[in-house]
Amino acid sequence: MSRPISLNHSTSAKAKLLNAAVRLVREKGFNGTSVDDLCTAAGVTKGAFFHYFPSKDALGVAAANHWSETTSALFSQAAYHSPADPLDRVFAYLDFRADLIAGDIPEFTCLVGTMVQEMHETSPAIRAACEASISGHAETLVADIATALTTHGVTGIDPHALALHTQAVLQGGFILAKAKGDPAVARQSVAHLKHYIALLCGVPVPERKELIDGNDNR
Repeated sequence: MSRPISLNHSTSAKAKLLNAAVRLVREKGFNGTSVDDLCTAAGVTKGAFFHYFPSKDALGVAAANHWSETTSALFSQAAYHSPADPLDRVFAYLDFRADLIAGDIPEFTCLVGTMVQEMHETSPAIRAACEASISGHAETLVADIATALTTHGVTGIDPHALALHTQAVLQGGFILAKAKGDPAVARQSVAHLKHYIALLCGVPVPERKELIDGNDNR
């Protein structure tokens, strides 16, 4: 995420290693990050690493879970939940995600998306942890999407599939941003998704609203 995530700043070696993994894997990839890199960044010994994690893959699974817990806190407290209308909440979510796409590419790309691209064939445990993270976040959108579709008379669309599609667009946008070296293409992908959902529901693309302290303010 581009804005600071409230990581657990515990002084434990385990917490330091997990926080180091979040940063380094987004910068260098999972395969490009060594145990030595993680220990150096965390300021701990290799003995401490293997005390908590029997292998680098075990650290990858734990990092995916840590990412889920950390980002869940960010999203659960975000102002996009405040609009009364469920479709407005969906649009506000997409605006929020677009806002997060800023800064250097490692600052806004997704840890689990990065890891699963590398490890889906070679580490079933990491693949499963990343899938759980991505699908778990998508599930938080399902209720609003389902209600919005029903309210606007949209049939034949599975809200679970559309929630997952939002994540596919985001992850694809991150890949394009890496390929082009430019965050703008990822923001454009989110904008196209917003237009698609507006067309699906038969409404104009909404003017953006700034959500401050739980209130709608233009």
